[in-house]
Amino acid sequence: MALKLYAGLMLDAQQAMFIAWGEELTFLYNDKYAPILGAKHPHALGLPFADVWSDIWEQIKPLVDSTMAGEASWHEDLLIPMRRNGYLEDAWFSFSYTPIRDENGRVAGMLCAATETTGKVLAQRQQLGERERLRQMFEQAPGLMALLREPSHTFELVNPAYQELMAGKDLIGKPVREALPELEGQGFFELLDNVYATGEPFIGEAVPVRMKGPQSGRMEERYFDFVYQPIKGTDGKTTGIFVEGFDVTEARASVEALKEESYALEVLNATAAKVAGYLDIDTLVQGVVDAGVELTGAQFGAFFYNRVDASGESYTLYTLSGAPAEAFSSYPLPRNTHVFAPTFNGEGVVRSDDILQDLRYGRNAPHKGMPEGHLPVRSYLAVPVRSRSGDVIGGLFFGHAETGVFTERAERLTVGLAAQAATAMDNAQLFEKAQHLNQTLEVQVAERTADRDRMWRLSTDIMLVARFDGSITAVNPAWMTVIGWREDELIGSNFFDLVHPEDLASTHAEAGRLAQGLTTLRFENRYRHKDGSYRWISWIAVPDDHFVHAVGRDVTNEKQAAEELRQAEDALHQVQKMETVGQLTGGVAHDFNNLLQVVTGNLDMLIRRLPEDELRLRRSAENAMAGAKRAATLTQRLLAFSRRQPLAPTPIQPNKLVAGMSELLHRTLGEIIELETVLASGLWRVEADANQLENAILNLAVNARDAMLDGGKLTIETANSHIDRLYAVKNAEVAPGQYVLISVSDTGTGMDEDTLQRVFEPFFTTKEVGKGTGLGLSMVYGFVKQSGGHVKVYSELGHGTTVKIYLPRLVGEEPDEEASQAQAIPDGEGTETILVCEDDPEVRSFSVEMLQELGYRVLDAADGPAALRIFEQQPDAVDLLFTDVVLPHGMTGAVLVEQARSIRPTLKVLFTTGYARNAIVHHGRLDAGVELITKPFSYAELAARVREILDRP
Repeated sequence: MALKLYAGLMLDAQQAMFIAWGEELTFLYNDKYAPILGAKHPHALGLPFADVWSDIWEQIKPLVDSTMAGEASWHEDLLIPMRRNGYLEDAWFSFSYTPIRDENGRVAGMLCAATETTGKVLAQRQQLGERERLRQMFEQAPGLMALLREPSHTFELVNPAYQELMAGKDLIGKPVREALPELEGQGFFELLDNVYATGEPFIGEAVPVRMKGPQSGRMEERYFDFVYQPIKGTDGKTTGIFVEGFDVTEARASVEALKEESYALEVLNATAAKVAGYLDIDTLVQGVVDAGVELTGAQFGAFFYNRVDASGESYTLYTLSGAPAEAFSSYPLPRNTHVFAPTFNGEGVVRSDDILQDLRYGRNAPHKGMPEGHLPVRSYLAVPVRSRSGDVIGGLFFGHAETGVFTERAERLTVGLAAQAATAMDNAQLFEKAQHLNQTLEVQVAERTADRDRMWRLSTDIMLVARFDGSITAVNPAWMTVIGWREDELIGSNFFDLVHPEDLASTHAEAGRLAQGLTTLRFENRYRHKDGSYRWISWIAVPDDHFVHAVGRDVTNEKQAAEELRQAEDALHQVQKMETVGQLTGGVAHDFNNLLQVVTGNLDMLIRRLPEDELRLRRSAENAMAGAKRAATLTQRLLAFSRRQPLAPTPIQPNKLVAGMSELLHRTLGEIIELETVLASGLWRVEADANQLENAILNLAVNARDAMLDGGKLTIETANSHIDRLYAVKNAEVAPGQYVLISVSDTGTGMDEDTLQRVFEPFFTTKEVGKGTGLGLSMVYGFVKQSGGHVKVYSELGHGTTVKIYLPRLVGEEPDEEASQAQAIPDGEGTETILVCEDDPEVRSFSVEMLQELGYRVLDAADGPAALRIFEQQPDAVDLLFTDVVLPHGMTGAVLVEQARSIRPTLKVLFTTGYARNAIVHHGRLDAGVELITKPFSYAELAARVREILDRP
């Protein structure tokens, strides 16, 4: 009966209660108690009390024992660890334990009424700790802080960083002019007078200050970022000035030194832009270490955080690159070693070509060699990382298993990287503080505390308090600095009105998430500056019941830097893709041209030997020859695209070349397309392969014709041009200088942006299947690049296309032109001997037969060693060596020629190849004095080249 009575009272109660009854203290509870049980509900009903709370039984057993002994008790804000959602966490409760008796008066159980007070306890602790944390922030701030009492600019408060910079001067209670007379004549006293008089803040960046150095004690020039912020009373009058600053001397000096190397500056700027947006210290430092490994060529990199705690000296290994963390597991603490200590003590850069020869090495265990599991480091480079206040906050360490790896340049780069890492780490830590301040902003505004108001007004990030509909209730002064709007212009307005139209939808969606109670960790959109431009802002926002509290950072410069990096990566990927296709093309070309040589050579012989009356057979053979020549042309285009076709450049007058193509172009374009040439007077000469340049112009004309099916106009213009350094920086593979411009423009259909981006890709075409190979523009691109030039395409859908070819100007006197005369196919004299060296048996057989038909004595060899044996046996018998460039057994045609001429120095040579590689062609041009005929060649071409070389003195 007693249990029923108590159970009825418990179930009807509006407070959380439970009963534990009987020998096992069977557990019963009401609905109000269920949330306290969490995941244990409803399985806890009917279980022994000790089983329900087994995870905290040791803490509550004394209370249970005393209650079952008949003692009632009341406990307020008692800490009881609770397991919730699978995790043990601290919780506080106020509760009463009351013994309950059976009908015989014996204690048969206990009744507990409980109320959780965790929220109240945490709120009280937060309120008590807030002011202490603010005091610690002032004391431990890395920058210089001081509070001046007005109107005399008297020091009222000074933080330790400021005191240390002033070499321990007694500043408190003294006017600035009296305490710091060395600043006289530098304009700082006048700036303070102006801030006091106008009530407007002053912000300075990298301002030079002549002062006594904190280390040297001598007058020197240092640089500071600082702010003078007026503090106003309730009457609006300035009662004080808050001063905050950062010594940026070393960071500025490092960056200035790095400007001497533009590449290093670009890499460091890209790294800074990348890590500037990181809010997580671990991610930031990992990015810095990875960049350092790339810049210095190190195998291993690490960042150690310099820390001294209450237990003594210790360190934190933040991150490693190129090695497992256990590599340092058996090594002493870095701050306590002779090798690492100079870096942590801020003595400067430590660079060693061989750390094993360094006297500092081996003075700590392990004494000699490398311990098992430790990194195999010989070259060593270490740089301290200093905060803005000058403290060594850590060190960047890089190593390599080989000696003499790290140069002075690597040292300079690492010093600059360390400066940027320190700035980024300071910014990340300050941003974390700003987040914390923003989360408690509403409480601080209510309390009207001067410390929090100071942080609100001095932040360089914009801060915002707004309702969920977008109406602004409070903004900090940084809005004026960042986007030009004053506080009175923004209060009451709607922040959606400032958002870029393209970002409105995403901003509304993010505001909706905040209204649902979700936190915004990083959201970017564009806000309109008062001057009409837009700035990219990265937001962190936290909602409460009525307002959104947000902190925004201007990331416009970082976005621009990231976009420039993306464009550079895209350009690199395109170059790599083109190089891969080019390598594949060159490999295929050699074997394919050998096959074509057999086909075209035998067809050539067949056509010449067919009787004149065999019209049908002759027509079939000529059709086959035409197909083989088209295949050869396709192979040449592939080689031209891949920049692996050997060029024979000669001085060219572009105007004469274009004018000479007039009839061919008219025939190609047809009657419905008008051709106009605009040739500049006084046009410079170029040095290029004339045949390839004609093919390039013809390819562009054919593409233009296909884009003007209903007729139009094709214009070819020439001009002298100059590419400046700025244009060269923005366009890969272009050198500044003087160029000759050949421009081909049409009035055709044009191209959209997607097509324009792929226009030089091999096999890409917008034409129907069978109407084009997709190699025309690829060939043009390859030829121009191989000739040291540049190609630029301009096109707009519906408005035509312009392709501009830039070829380097040829400087020098113009030689007299000699008229060339066509000659008949020359035969041999019957007394001359030619040695043919060709590894392909069919090509070798054809070449031998062709030369014998021309009247020459012919010897043949399948490889270089066989050919050399002929020279050794008959050193004076061979008049001409006709050899393939690519030969087996590791002896190329070039090597064969070199060894043959050691036997016979006056030997004449004609090379042949389907793909020259780098044996006799370098930078896209034949080596000086080299004679080459490319496969597939015809009977007439071979006859002419052989006769020309043999007849040459």
